[in-house]
Amino acid sequence: MSGVKALLQRQSKQIQDQSGAASLPFFIIFEYAKDAIETMTDQALMNTYGTRAATLVKGDGAWLWDADGNRYLDALSGIAVCGLGHSHPAVAKAVAEQATTLTHCSNFFTIPNQELLAEKLCTASGMDNVFFGNSGAEANEAAIKMARLHGRKKGIKLPTVLVMDNAFHGRTLATLSASGGRRVQAGFEPLVRGFARAIFDDMESLTTVADNNASICAIFVEPIQGEGGIRVASPEYLQQLRAFCDQRGWLLMLDEVQTGNGRTGKYFYYQHSGIMPDVVTTSKGLGNGVPIGACLAHGEAAELMKPGNHGSTFGGNPLACAAALATITTLQDENLSARAEALGDRIMAGFRTALAGVEHVVDIRGKGCMIGIELNKPCKSLFPAAMAAGLIINVTADSVIRLLPSFIMTDDEADQVVAILAPLIKDFTQD
Repeated sequence: MSGVKALLQRQSKQIQDQSGAASLPFFIIFEYAKDAIETMTDQALMNTYGTRAATLVKGDGAWLWDADGNRYLDALSGIAVCGLGHSHPAVAKAVAEQATTLTHCSNFFTIPNQELLAEKLCTASGMDNVFFGNSGAEANEAAIKMARLHGRKKGIKLPTVLVMDNAFHGRTLATLSASGGRRVQAGFEPLVRGFARAIFDDMESLTTVADNNASICAIFVEPIQGEGGIRVASPEYLQQLRAFCDQRGWLLMLDEVQTGNGRTGKYFYYQHSGIMPDVVTTSKGLGNGVPIGACLAHGEAAELMKPGNHGSTFGGNPLACAAALATITTLQDENLSARAEALGDRIMAGFRTALAGVEHVVDIRGKGCMIGIELNKPCKSLFPAAMAAGLIINVTADSVIRLLPSFIMTDDEADQVVAILAPLIKDFTQD
């Protein structure tokens, strides 16, 4: 930042010398220095994201603006994060007020916001207790550690977690080992041991793997595979997993990092199935943009973690919990889970009508505000095409357009998503 500041000061002096002005507004200086700043930033940041599509500087509801003043309808909500939309007043107020009192202490002390949030989450989910971290990957790490504690209690030397193909659980060493894509694993070997793999939503595959591995002590599964292409598990599948785990004394652990916090029409997806998991993880939409993750446990699993087993410096700090409290309160008070389901149904119905008969469209699927449009060929070029048309989307699994809109999007805005994107898909499939 000091380099950027120095650059702006030099740029300001040069412009003043040329114009004779005593001082200049920051936005004028920034406009002159923008290219140099972007070059400097590119050099200072590790290149883990490639070329950025735009410089976003403002958000309001379902809309985002870039540094050039262009406006975009956001059908991605920060990858399932801003369910309440951008700059939501309740969240902004909670964060601002908390920042003036106490941002952080440590978990050596009782944090009232943390206790209130834990109670709200347990009430919403039916779970018994919760550990707070800072991300979905951290929540999933906690779940994996709980599975190992459970396995050790059963006398298993190498407790093994059964995970699914095409899964995505995060980018830490343990969570990428649990994930199903070689793309995220390549180059990071040796991977963490203690994972077996079955086919998603396929009980025959799962039974075969289970019968050939006596070290399995838990199943870890996403109810909807987000990164895997919006693949939705049937309600019956989760019910079968629950019965399977009960028969074998395994933990049923659900990764609801992306599906949780109202996105599918219930607070958590498993609530559509009428089951109770032993462990459920979430993050993304929990703080509406403020980083926070949670690992919730039920029954015997809620007794696994003891003092010293796990911890987090920033996990559950007053600021993050204030944001999450405002988020969950707004979701519940305004019944936004139901709105997410209705909105998703409207968008999917719109695409099914607009794309009817389009040869290269394989499927339109999803649940609530978690929607996938699968094509029969890679379609990553639709991301920049949509940006150019004023719409933010995502392409995952190479050929699935992923839409994760905020729940506060109006019917008009939902219809705009279809009106902008459907012609782009038609044009693309005709190439």
